[in-house]
Amino acid sequence: MKAAVYYETGGPEVLRYEDVPDPSLHRRGVVIEVKAISIEGGDALNRAGGPMPSTPHIVGYQCAGVIREVGESVEDRQPGQRVVTIISSGSHAELASAPSGSTWVLPGNLGFDEAVCIPVPFGTADDCLFEFGHLQEGETVLIQAGASGVGIAATQLAKRAGATVLATASSDEKLERLKEFGLDHGINYTKQDFVAAAQELTEGKGVDLVVDSVGGRTLENSIKALRYRGRAITVGFAGRDDEKPDPRLLLMGSKSLTGVLFAAEMGYARERTKTLVQRLLQEVADGKLRVVVDKTFPLAEAAQAHAYLESRQVFGRVVMHP
Repeated sequence: MKAAVYYETGGPEVLRYEDVPDPSLHRRGVVIEVKAISIEGGDALNRAGGPMPSTPHIVGYQCAGVIREVGESVEDRQPGQRVVTIISSGSHAELASAPSGSTWVLPGNLGFDEAVCIPVPFGTADDCLFEFGHLQEGETVLIQAGASGVGIAATQLAKRAGATVLATASSDEKLERLKEFGLDHGINYTKQDFVAAAQELTEGKGVDLVVDSVGGRTLENSIKALRYRGRAITVGFAGRDDEKPDPRLLLMGSKSLTGVLFAAEMGYARERTKTLVQRLLQEVADGKLRVVVDKTFPLAEAAQAHAYLESRQVFGRVVMHP
């Protein structure tokens, strides 16, 4: 099969499009003929400097396609089913091997490009807001990186729950587009201090909840933007800033900071997350939630696709097709 591989970590230019052996079929797994690949932030971070279990390495943890083969111990999947999956690595390829328990059958009217953008971004957003963020109707939430996949999902989910939604982005154009997804107040962080803006928009009280996928100094300032007993959720390090927030900031106002990793939840709370993702897939299929695909690339242009993802021009997701 063809795959986008690399022999050493680094920038997008390390990706090469090559022939590699087909993946193995495991007893409790399936082999999927990949139709769509969503490039996740974690894919870029791993390519830049993450572990390499094999050389060459095929990165990527989210893809959608058609089941080609089914392992001998699998009873609830069959060849020909349309599925989306989360795997530890290997999505950037024509074929992917996945545990059957980490696949979801797609609703009949849901396309591959939409489906592949749902499990991690929407599952993460839902968990950040509700399972761990305890967002209530009438509260105010600040969403960092509002134009990201998690950001767009969180904006829709928070607005639907009756919250006032604030979000940051790098341009006025992105913030204007976010309004159609439920954004109440946009903060262009290249022009405004988002802490001061959040304080002004809440009449000096601060926000009830922050969903922060940026990390570093941004996370520290997210804590500063909270009100008394406010909650901050840290869910990523897209800013690639190693600065650690001062925990003393939490003491001033009895604030809380919680880390969320959807992959960990899939391990510890498998049934809950399986049900959650299936519901989110159906809600997108029913038009209750929307996926935004910014741009598509052929898998052969994986290096260009990763470079575009990191250009900070993206609104939504970047998808590749084998």
